[in-house]
Amino acid sequence: MLFHVFALFCLCWKTLFGVFSEIVSVTEGDSVTLNFNAVHEGDHILWKYGAENTLIAKINIKQQDFFTFDDVLDGRFRNRLKLDHQTGSLTITNIRSEHAGIYELEIIGSKLTIEKFSISVYARLPVPVTIRDCSSSSSSLSQYNCSVLCSVVNVSAVSLSWYKGNSVLSSISVSDLSISLSLPLEVEYQDENTYSCVINNTISNQTTHLDINTLCQLCPDEDLHWFYIVWMCAVVGSLMILVSAVMCCISKKRRKTVYNQEEDQSDSTSCKQKSQKTKSDMQAVYYNVPKRR
Repeated sequence: MLFHVFALFCLCWKTLFGVFSEIVSVTEGDSVTLNFNAVHEGDHILWKYGAENTLIAKINIKQQDFFTFDDVLDGRFRNRLKLDHQTGSLTITNIRSEHAGIYELEIIGSKLTIEKFSISVYARLPVPVTIRDCSSSSSSLSQYNCSVLCSVVNVSAVSLSWYKGNSVLSSISVSDLSISLSLPLEVEYQDENTYSCVINNTISNQTTHLDINTLCQLCPDEDLHWFYIVWMCAVVGSLMILVSAVMCCISKKRRKTVYNQEEDQSDSTSCKQKSQKTKSDMQAVYYNVPKRR
């Protein structure tokens, strides 16, 4: 009993809605072709779009007339529809998100055949941007590790991941909302592994490889910090040189003063000894002079 109910439901579903001959996922800006060789199966072929089954293309096989109605639906298909005269396939060029949805093919002949195609359109993925995260540079580990941030803006239905080689380190996903995503990573300055940030959706991906040597430079605050350190070292070094020079001058002056004092004392002693010698010589001369009688 249940089997018959299920079979009846499937038959009604096929009659009312048809079946999906193809489910297609494409990127904005690409072209997509809904392939179906229907020219030899009927007298007329109709291509319709959306919930209201708006007619967008028609083929009269007997008269070999091919028409596209690209001004319907506010002109969203203008200059985008092309019909293949051999197969009846429909091509949508430069596709946009507004062209996503259900496309219906009706083949009218001895019988009515309905085929449905589902098209999903994804935005073209941006290239992830990696920057040095200076907000984490004040942590105690900042002198050993480099904080990096990978970001993308205005994305939906994507995942953003950090890879180390081929292994996933971390990942974050977003559904249909158009938002910005950021994913942090801590690496050592001397790390020689290969890191990459990848954004992907169902049909495509974009990758940015991390260059630690280029990206992990000093942050502005760290530059200022090191500037102050270098400046203080220069000031202290200059003061030490100045003090050393002053001390050297004082030491030389003291040595010169002591030397002069010693020289003065030496001259004084020499003069005294010379005076005493002169006096002794004079006394000797007096002693040698004969006395008068």
